[in-house]
Amino acid sequence: MKPVRIFRHVACEGPGYLGTFLEQHNIPYEVICIDEGVTVPQNLEDISGLIFMGGGMNVTDPLQWISDEKKLIKKAINQNIPVLGICLGAQLMSTALGGEITHDPNMEIGWHAVVKDTENQNSEWLKNLPENFIPFHWHADTFSIPDEATVLLHSKCRINQAFAIKNSLAIQFHVEMTVEMVKQWSHLFKSDLENQHPCTQKKEELIVNLEERIAALHQCADIFFGKWIKNLK
Repeated sequence: MKPVRIFRHVACEGPGYLGTFLEQHNIPYEVICIDEGVTVPQNLEDISGLIFMGGGMNVTDPLQWISDEKKLIKKAINQNIPVLGICLGAQLMSTALGGEITHDPNMEIGWHAVVKDTENQNSEWLKNLPENFIPFHWHADTFSIPDEATVLLHSKCRINQAFAIKNSLAIQFHVEMTVEMVKQWSHLFKSDLENQHPCTQKKEELIVNLEERIAALHQCADIFFGKWIKNLK
């Protein structure tokens, strides 16, 4: 199988558990470190799928790699090559397909429940997932649902949390987190936690029962990632 190409935008927002999952399923992958100045390869003939990770930047920032990634996403989806976007990656997918990004200064941070869209709760992407579950969030912006895409999940803090189009999936939250990543983000981005808003949890809330929460998170991740890799060729 050709490798999956993963785009990392910030050093601390790498594949995490996603890398572990791919390795467990013998799926080769390579990481393109945008944060180290690597340019965006536009070739699609040497890969089986594309994954776009998170980052603190805005998809409207005038950065060449953002423009290049949007072009690549649109090209890949048009060619029916599976794309997976997480957080910023999901926002890149939305805008690449004509969607819009909305900024909210009250960040959604921490362990917040997401629920299935009532009209699309029988989507293949949602099978075997509970009616609602609690993933990890860390974002201010959110996306609209592009034309021809299917909305999948919502939360109280952000109306749109996931969408699917063809064999590609975009999720606003993080299912790739590890115990170490949660602790690291809580330290590196602690200024984000100062906002007094119900959608922004304090550090103590982020790390309480952390190992149990991560274990439950990975069960949901296995379902999402497992469905996505079935489309790889």
